[in-house]
Amino acid sequence: MRIATYNIEWFNSLFDDDGRLMFDQHWSGRFNVRRDEQLAAIGYVFQWLDADVILIVEAPDHSKSRSTVDALERFAHHFGLRARTAVIGFSNDTQQEIAVLYDPSVCSAIHQPRSTTAAPRFDNEFKIDLDIDAQMDCVTFSKPPLEVGLTLAGGRELDLLGVHLKSKAPHGARSPAEAMRMSIANRRKQLAQAIWLRRRVDEYLVDERPLIVLGDLNDGPGLDEYEHLFGRSSIEIIMGCERPLTDQLYDPNARQLLVDETAQVFSAEFRNKETHDVLRVLLDYIFVSQSIQNFGPAWTILNPYDHRISQDHPVLAAALLRASDHFPVMIDFQL
Repeated sequence: MRIATYNIEWFNSLFDDDGRLMFDQHWSGRFNVRRDEQLAAIGYVFQWLDADVILIVEAPDHSKSRSTVDALERFAHHFGLRARTAVIGFSNDTQQEIAVLYDPSVCSAIHQPRSTTAAPRFDNEFKIDLDIDAQMDCVTFSKPPLEVGLTLAGGRELDLLGVHLKSKAPHGARSPAEAMRMSIANRRKQLAQAIWLRRRVDEYLVDERPLIVLGDLNDGPGLDEYEHLFGRSSIEIIMGCERPLTDQLYDPNARQLLVDETAQVFSAEFRNKETHDVLRVLLDYIFVSQSIQNFGPAWTILNPYDHRISQDHPVLAAALLRASDHFPVMIDFQL
């Protein structure tokens, strides 16, 4: 089985209100890329992935006038994808939804949100003392995680948690001091979201069903100096690094960075428009429970700079660079 996660930069801008693909020469939301070019590149990457299930981060908008499901299923039909049936969870007002495309001949998928006292439903509020002042703060998700129950054709069941955690970037800061304040506040909220998510993970692990947590976590071990202020990254919280091995989640790329923060492993590339500096970071993950590890999973980041892709599959490398500022991560395992 192949499961993937892919953050597609401003996917929403490539569809009209009826969910039709806009193959035209207008600029896309991606810098210096036209809409027809980005659509063709994304379609090529999806065809190459040929995944049974793919989590789409920043999926097309769902609102009164737009449908995420219609847009994604039209996209899948146009490019002849096996993963052609879409599922969305709680919609949001950012025009960046979290959704899944899956192959209905391989499995069925439903949105099955949970709610407990320890971990409320993801479209609700989570109360936690963020700044240790004996006052409870209310935390929300701008993009509520997607909880999907998969039932495979043979009857086996597994759970997916699709996530897009809050960015730590100080967008809109007008001074270095304001940027610092915003960065600290954003990281504090992101860590609270990670704690909320980890509590839900614990509930799934009690059920002893195979679990996969995947998506864009906007964080990584050693990613910035504020991590030392808080002691750990949101990645370590979600993985449960301090827990017994049977309760930990595993992703080899995250584990590699925990051991060596200088390791050259990354899933996203950003360019500073003013300095033109390039930042390459690991933001996209597929964490699995111990039961999935027993199936011998293999992880792959479709990194266009990897010589196995750049040299052996130059068309794919070019498509990856044109499609998004993130690269897909996939996992293969034998059930």
